[in-house]
Amino acid sequence: METPFRTIVRGADTSSEILPYRLDAELTGWMLKHQKPLIANDLESDDRFQTTDRESCIVRSVLSVPLVLKGRMIGLLNLFNKRAGDDFTEADARLLGIIATQSAQVIEHARLFAEEQALKLMQEEMKLAYKIQMDLLPKEAPRLAGYDIAGVSIPAKAVGGDYFDFIHLNDHALALCLGDVSGKGMPAALLMANLQATLRGQVMVDPSPATCLNHSNALLFRSTDADKFATLIYGVLDRDTHRLAYANAGHNYPLLLKPGNEPVRLDLGGLVLGCLEEFSYAEGFVEFAAGDTLLIYSDGITESFDANDEEFGETRLAALFRTGGADTAARLIDRIVAAVREHAGELAQMDDMTLLVIRRLAP
Repeated sequence: METPFRTIVRGADTSSEILPYRLDAELTGWMLKHQKPLIANDLESDDRFQTTDRESCIVRSVLSVPLVLKGRMIGLLNLFNKRAGDDFTEADARLLGIIATQSAQVIEHARLFAEEQALKLMQEEMKLAYKIQMDLLPKEAPRLAGYDIAGVSIPAKAVGGDYFDFIHLNDHALALCLGDVSGKGMPAALLMANLQATLRGQVMVDPSPATCLNHSNALLFRSTDADKFATLIYGVLDRDTHRLAYANAGHNYPLLLKPGNEPVRLDLGGLVLGCLEEFSYAEGFVEFAAGDTLLIYSDGITESFDANDEEFGETRLAALFRTGGADTAARLIDRIVAAVREHAGELAQMDDMTLLVIRRLAP
């Protein structure tokens, strides 16, 4: 009959005798300097080590070898006091060196495995964060009689800091916005979610652009660090009057295109959100005639660089806007994104790209 498996419990060493701290430090220092096997069979008379109290030291002999990985020492393996009082030999050093080499590989594999597991967990969390962020953005273009409206946000990383939104106020009024928070990645995504919640809450209280930005700015200032801020354009479009009331908190100036004309910058400005607790934002107005198109964009569009470090720029954007002004809102967005990517070539996208297009249809 085979012997069954047994559970062996090893008790802790209750001896008060421990390796002297100074010897431990001296061994480490010697090994960092020489990085080769060390044999010391008479520690008491070995001048390489100067322990504090040699008479009380329990260590008589030492065999130490380095744990080396890719030319870098990651630790050391020590044996003390060979049984029966024998001396450590070169054969012992070679055997311990083999064990040390294998141990270094095992330690490295364990470290890489732990890093891989942590990376997988982070990737899963980023996927979840991306899904949550995409759920915060509009899933479809709003429907407002007489208008063609579209928006898109393309993050540079798994998650981004750009933000656009459409909020139906009633049957004839639509609130819309496009923002860009400072930073990239997860910190920017969290601030973006904060901005969305803040703005939506204020819209429900008073949707007028200046008042909404005044209150949102104060709330963001109180809930974010001094180095965190956001740019934002927020407006309310009334389909009955064909008027867009808007306010700008430090964002890129939108471009307004009237058929047969050059695009015009709407240069109403204001301070970025979250810098000062008190700031009074001004309101501007856009009167939409049939065929007029408004383009709102983030700086990830104009500040996209090519291999020669030349940015896409507002001039290229305005020219593309002028030639594609008769396109549908969605088609115009696609053309701009394609042109920016062609300009960048093989270079990775460095910043989030967000676009919002509002076009009044002909009767």
